[in-house]
Amino acid sequence: MEKGYLLLETGEIFPGTMIGSQEESIGEVVFNTSMTGYQEIMSDPSYAGQIIVFCYPLIGNYGVNANDFEAETLYAKGVITGELCTAPNHYSSERTADILLKGSKISGLTGVDTRELVKTIRKRGTVKGLITNEIKKFPTTTSTNFLVKEVSTILPKVFDNPGAHIALIDYGHKKSILHALLKEGCKVTLLPYHATFEQVKALSPDGVVFSNGPGNPEELKNQLPDIKMISMHFPSLGICLGHQLIALAFGAKTQKLRFGHRGGNHPVKEISTGKVFITSQNHSYVVKEESLDLSEFEVLFKNINDGTVEGIRHRNLPILSVQFHPEANPGPHDTTYLFSSFMKSIYERTEVMSYAIK
Repeated sequence: MEKGYLLLETGEIFPGTMIGSQEESIGEVVFNTSMTGYQEIMSDPSYAGQIIVFCYPLIGNYGVNANDFEAETLYAKGVITGELCTAPNHYSSERTADILLKGSKISGLTGVDTRELVKTIRKRGTVKGLITNEIKKFPTTTSTNFLVKEVSTILPKVFDNPGAHIALIDYGHKKSILHALLKEGCKVTLLPYHATFEQVKALSPDGVVFSNGPGNPEELKNQLPDIKMISMHFPSLGICLGHQLIALAFGAKTQKLRFGHRGGNHPVKEISTGKVFITSQNHSYVVKEESLDLSEFEVLFKNINDGTVEGIRHRNLPILSVQFHPEANPGPHDTTYLFSSFMKSIYERTEVMSYAIK
């Protein structure tokens, strides 16, 4: 196998062995602390434009199957592992992680000192990296790709069900969000990221979900007036990027974290009860608490590790948004109840009884 390197724009070099497509690739280097779920992580559209560093040392040990993808295509720019299993053992395994990367034309490295790499990212902050087979000068990059456009659906898609009708605005949604809504009995219409208020209004949905997605939320500033109008007229749930966009639409600000929150072990505290939930997270940006209009919104959740805002609720309108991922997958599932709570607010508003959708 060919020797390769991860070159950081800050000058550090991490050697390893090339895997996947073995082509040169550049992206933002981020790390994920989850111990399981590498297939879901690699296929999460929120990783578009990024090189994923897995903190857990062994990746690929249970293979890859057809059911655990979060998107039909992998959008990450690369994968870095300490060790990659080439002989997985699991009843549902259909191929190896390396074969998945090759088929998706994604490069990677294995045999990398990921502990030292993560320490470097924590020290430097999130940096750009280059996966390559030779040591050379880090290239000058001026890429300004609009990542949401790359991962969003092009045309509306309808998923029928007998229950409440939910419009899911797609900024790069995880499949698990769609499945969570379908599990609640909802009919779901998936809409492109640039859906307008008039287009949503024409569907007469019972509620709207603003999905997760990649990149800086401020890149979607042209959509903010429509997002505000939509959320003011329909019960709304924002998840991750969707949470940030709702906050921006109502005048709040966002900021980029030093190295983000990514993994399945992030504790958040519910302010009203003091109860702690372990959550799945994947984001670089957070809502600045001091920018929130607390006469309009109340802070529902905070991150225990750094005190950042993890959830808000409008005081007068049925608008709820969370920074973490209640759909989780592969877990933890502490906060999946939020989908049921969202549906309850819809049924109370529309007087749709829960038994009518079962």
